[in-house]
Amino acid sequence: MNYAPKMNRRSFVAGVAAVGGGFALGFEIPYGPTVVRAQDGSPEVNAWVVIRPDDTVIVRIARSEMGQGTETGLAQLVAEELQCDWSKVKTEFPSAGTNLSRKRVWGDMSTGGSRGIRTSHQYVRQGGAAAREMLIQAAANEWKVPASECSAANSVITHKPTGRTTTYGKVAEAAAKLEPPKEVKLKDVKDWTVAGKPLKRLDTLDKLTGKMTYGMDIKMPNMLVATIKDAPVRGATVKSFDAAKVAGMAGVKKVVAVADSAVAVVADTFWNAKQAMDALPIVYNETPNSKVSSATIAQMLKEGLDAETPFVGNKAGDAKQAIAGAAKKYTADYSYPYQNHATMEPMNATALYTANKLEVWGPSQNAEAALAAASEASGVPIQQCDFHKVYLGGGFGRRGRADYVSQVVQIAKEMPGVPVKLIWTREEDMTHCQYHPITQCRMSAGIDANGNLVGLHMRISGQSILHSVAPERLESGQDNTVFQGLTPNAPEGNLGYNIPNVLIDHAMRNPHIQSGFWRGVNVNHNAIYLESFMDELAQSIGVDALEFRRKLMTKHPKHLAVLNAVAEKIGGLHHAQPVRRREHGDPLRRRPRVSRPVEPDRHAVAPDVEALAMLFVERLQRMLRDVAQRCTIPILEREKIVGRGKGNKTGNECMAVIIGGAAQCLGRDGLHGAQGVLDAVSHLIDEQLLQLPGPLQPGDIPNNL
Repeated sequence: MNYAPKMNRRSFVAGVAAVGGGFALGFEIPYGPTVVRAQDGSPEVNAWVVIRPDDTVIVRIARSEMGQGTETGLAQLVAEELQCDWSKVKTEFPSAGTNLSRKRVWGDMSTGGSRGIRTSHQYVRQGGAAAREMLIQAAANEWKVPASECSAANSVITHKPTGRTTTYGKVAEAAAKLEPPKEVKLKDVKDWTVAGKPLKRLDTLDKLTGKMTYGMDIKMPNMLVATIKDAPVRGATVKSFDAAKVAGMAGVKKVVAVADSAVAVVADTFWNAKQAMDALPIVYNETPNSKVSSATIAQMLKEGLDAETPFVGNKAGDAKQAIAGAAKKYTADYSYPYQNHATMEPMNATALYTANKLEVWGPSQNAEAALAAASEASGVPIQQCDFHKVYLGGGFGRRGRADYVSQVVQIAKEMPGVPVKLIWTREEDMTHCQYHPITQCRMSAGIDANGNLVGLHMRISGQSILHSVAPERLESGQDNTVFQGLTPNAPEGNLGYNIPNVLIDHAMRNPHIQSGFWRGVNVNHNAIYLESFMDELAQSIGVDALEFRRKLMTKHPKHLAVLNAVAEKIGGLHHAQPVRRREHGDPLRRRPRVSRPVEPDRHAVAPDVEALAMLFVERLQRMLRDVAQRCTIPILEREKIVGRGKGNKTGNECMAVIIGGAAQCLGRDGLHGAQGVLDAVSHLIDEQLLQLPGPLQPGDIPNNL
């Protein structure tokens, strides 16, 4: 559970730390005779650890929690080195303004690219270890014994020669006044008992019981609610709007122009704001982008498949010559559409603007960027601004952007002294996302007389994310993130095939629709393009798809090990079975694949996502049927739960029924949002319910689900 400070206009951390010793990475561990305290008055041992008199340990989490488990993972790392009682661990998010005022003591607050733990595990462990040593030293000082004679475990400090003990809560006040150690020794990974272990997540219970506070849940005295409508086409501007038409509608307080392309309605409730927004006449100026269609974008990308391009991500040998001289030549074209992040919780934030202070509360994957955006939108110096991060109801890269923060600040400026919550409608969320980029791809290959892949040319034509979000990161105009998973050496994945002649290049084509980072980013479509083509090639030359890949992975042992492990688990790889999209109510059926060479310029269709979803649903059905048979909880109507997932229901309907069944099976009234759905499934797996001996009894179900 994250310790949530009260949502008021006061900062939840008092004071600024005195200058102290630093870690190798430059992060201070604040200390000094004046103890820094949390809002509840508990002493802060260092920036990462607050300890209450009852031995409750508050671990500060700088990264964002959006269902991926970073909050619990980071808390485990701190707790491991702190040697505290895990059952008494809670967490809280420090605000971006506090981080700024304390010289970024918590470091980077952004969360994306699966880097939340990967790039901060070292210094958060150091924070826990430093706090442990300070607590031991405080106890040793009280006993007037050398600290070397004392040890700590489970929040208890023991003087080994005499057996005397004390607890962290009793010495935390004294420890907070000590100078932190200049060097700390970290535990050997083999000795870990908390970190890296499958412990129950700290946020699951509150999600399942509805206690979790997301941005949508924030409430403040006298708070107003706004919703917004941006221009339907990017690049268009508002020509006019008639506020008088809705001024007399129920609950409406004000109609506000936001920048030059949007209009917001502020009201007493979201529903009243939405009703007024739907009735508000808005006229937009035309833009050339209004004439762009899916067809014109597709044509733009298609032209890029044949264009000359300077952007090369991977080159070895002479792929074009090798393909031209090969015994057999194969070509296939693929395409990948725009993808919306579609977070369950729409974009939202709450702002309170006054003459000398601006505070914003909301979900963000980059609290520091949100703080900067708030300052810029308001004109208030950043030192007088703060951004308080809360749990995210989904992120996937979308909440790394701060457009909704800028909007709520501009609206709040029109209502000084009154908190205003901005909530995007689902329609606004769908039409004003920063989408996963659209691309097309042409795969070309040459096979020699012995069936060897001697040349591969992969041409990607499409959008650059960096061009949209961070053009300063382009390298001589090239976006190297386009080549994720396709280069010899890259942090986001390497090409796992040894092919003597390779050319992978990119024809950058940027429509006006803004793209952004979307979970997995470019490796999503790159993997589909490459692996679909590998299936096509294997089938065309009459070789088993698994053996075809194994032959190409002899120099890539990690890739080969993963391939073999997957093959073992699923009983071997088989030729992909194409599926047709079904009409509403039409059961999903597969048709046999006809083996034939890949014809030039034939459009190959990537695997149907719905088929994969249905496969996942089927496996969940089997798992829950097994759980149902083992449980004796009367509320579970076994056959109804399992049976309702059959028939002509869509994947989403099946998923809702199955997860609803899981909630009933576990004796819960319901789930709090999509995050609860995902965490319920994760918890069933983490707790290994299917491996428990004998039938489950009601008492066997963990109380903190």
